Amino acid sequence: MTNSRHMLSLKLLEIDTAKTAEKISSFIRQQVEISGLNGAVVSVSGGLDSSVVLALTARALGSSRVRALTMPERDITPESDITDVTRLAEALNVTCDTVEITPVLRVMYGAIPLYDPSDRVSAGNLTARTRIVVVYYYANALRSMVMGCGNKTEWLTGYFTKYGDGAADIMPIADLYKNQVRQLARHLEIPEDIIGKTPTAGLWPGQSDEEELGVKYDVLDLILLGRERGMSEDEVADDLNIDTGLVRRMYRRVATNEHKRRPPLILRLSTAKG
Repeated sequence: MTNSRHMLSLKLLEIDTAKTAEKISSFIRQQVEISGLNGAVVSVSGGLDSSVVLALTARALGSSRVRALTMPERDITPESDITDVTRLAEALNVTCDTVEITPVLRVMYGAIPLYDPSDRVSAGNLTARTRIVVVYYYANALRSMVMGCGNKTEWLTGYFTKYGDGAADIMPIADLYKNQVRQLARHLEIPEDIIGKTPTAGLWPGQSDEEELGVKYDVLDLILLGRERGMSEDEVADDLNIDTGLVRRMYRRVATNEHKRRPPLILRLSTAKG
């Protein structure tokens, strides 16, 4: 095993936040202009990533061309999340609509023969896909582009719902690790109450990203950075003084979730031999 001690540290994830914010804002502006659409729609949960995307989108397009949506589920979404979204939208002067999705979900539960309330993952994915249906309705009605809110850590590990929160027209922050999104949030003056929240997809009570993933985001970011730099599982584990099994599981997550990051495969019959 190569002695790679101290190759990885959070200092390596430090970014020029002002320059990064300008690059992302320019990217959003250019993509909306190229599309010929009127503006953008952002699904905002009250968490870090979607708050950053909303702020960057408003900066890029002007608040009048941005529509925020928050889609709470009864008995699941904390009232504080709805309040945080509303306050952030007001601070950015962005119109925000609240769409209560619980009635829609209950109809779907009753209509699906296989529905099993104990299967939290399938039900949670259904929730995420229901939200994106609403987002795209708004996008169609307002002739707007859908902004994705996934970060690089989630994107690589597949910690998102395929055709749910993983569906978007563009992904402005998907090349920033979670730690870097947090840096950007402070530059954008996102409220500390939002920055300091326990990260969660909000799909069932008590859900926590880090508990589900089995690792803190700062550690996961560095594991993924080591992989990006071509380090072996043993080298990363040695450098970070963590269990090799944890690194192996995260490397495996990246590989097995490749299907979530690419368009559907097409069998090219016109070129297939035989």
